[in-house]
Amino acid sequence: MESFIIEGGHQLQGTITPQGAKNEALEVIAAVLLTSDPVRIANIPDILDVNNLIRLLQDMGVKVTRNGKGDFTFQADELNLDFLASDEYVRKCSALRGSVLMMGPLLGRFGKAVVAEPGGDKIGRRRLDTHFLGFKNLGAAFNADDERHVYNIEAEKLHGTYMLLDEASVTGTANIIMAAVLAEGKTTIYNAACEPYIQQLCTMLNAMGAKITGIASNLLYIDGVSELHGTEHRILPDMIEVGSFIGMAAMVGNGIRIKDCAVAQLGVIPDAFHRLGVKIDVDGDDLYIPHQPHYVVDSFLDGSIMTLADAPWPGLTPDLLSVLIVVATQARGSVLVHQKMFESRLFFVDKLIDMGAQIILCDPHRCVIVGHDRNIQLRAGRMSSPDIRAGIALLIAALGAKGTSRIDNIAQIDRGYEDIEARLNALGAKIRRE
Repeated sequence: MESFIIEGGHQLQGTITPQGAKNEALEVIAAVLLTSDPVRIANIPDILDVNNLIRLLQDMGVKVTRNGKGDFTFQADELNLDFLASDEYVRKCSALRGSVLMMGPLLGRFGKAVVAEPGGDKIGRRRLDTHFLGFKNLGAAFNADDERHVYNIEAEKLHGTYMLLDEASVTGTANIIMAAVLAEGKTTIYNAACEPYIQQLCTMLNAMGAKITGIASNLLYIDGVSELHGTEHRILPDMIEVGSFIGMAAMVGNGIRIKDCAVAQLGVIPDAFHRLGVKIDVDGDDLYIPHQPHYVVDSFLDGSIMTLADAPWPGLTPDLLSVLIVVATQARGSVLVHQKMFESRLFFVDKLIDMGAQIILCDPHRCVIVGHDRNIQLRAGRMSSPDIRAGIALLIAALGAKGTSRIDNIAQIDRGYEDIEARLNALGAKIRRE
């Protein structure tokens, strides 16, 4: 198990460029299974989750050609579908939550799919009901092999239909879209997720010959086609990494420019930091975060305590609440954070409390942060990364802490952040991998 050793107290300065979006990468890479033609995808992040999905596709028989850094061509013209029944496939799926995204394209193109109960972050219940109910609406039959912890989905022919999703699940919406593009007839998906990742997936599928309208809304219309062809696609910058860098710049920055952010696709992320008093300058597609001697938490018009809560897009993404909590520890004022989607994601705050943060954990979903206004510097400590987003939040906290910290289980951070220590060390951080 690898760890980060972080010498805190150094101010960071310079320019950093976000990687390609992790969540979009998992979706569009899975979508290459929908055609036998070559599909070229650029700006793929070099991170553990994405690399594991690519290796899993290779094990299935997908031809993968590396054209350059982050630039790959995929061709799924000679798949070994028998591999889906193997124990090796089940083991690899169970270690990678992104593997669930292969169900939709496999079902749409071949009429059958097998997936193991997926792994990923241990942040609470992450059910797959939306995926399976969507497939069932399209005409697929589903059964669970409880002994092997495997899901089997089959359909002689998928038929378009109207469906109202029980929740605006991002991966559920992506899976249903990928199955429906090759279904017979018209599919209508209401309460669809409409995150930029979904918009990008739909745009790529349309470039492959799909007929999807309503993109960027929660009401999608899909006219099924008989086959798809190849295309070229470029992944957006990772908005979660952009938000992580904003938080880092507010906490320990002495002037940091975040390059090529696709600012128009960031939604309310900059506004969430503005509510904590963080100053952000927009310069074209770049963000510049100046040195912040103090930042003051805003309040609502009636004077009540500021509340930050996650919500489906275009609301605030839950993936950034961990970073916002850390940033709030050094703000002037108090803020209530309400994590609605996952019941275990706030449990990392006990590590921040050990570092000297003033946080009240109200219940598994809510905490109140009383900002120090930089009067009390966090203390260094030893901690372990429970999930990707808590991991980067703890790393930011350690960068601002007094003394040397150690973060164990950094494979969790590597799952979502490419070469993070080298990129932050280039700004003046002191991070060593051990």
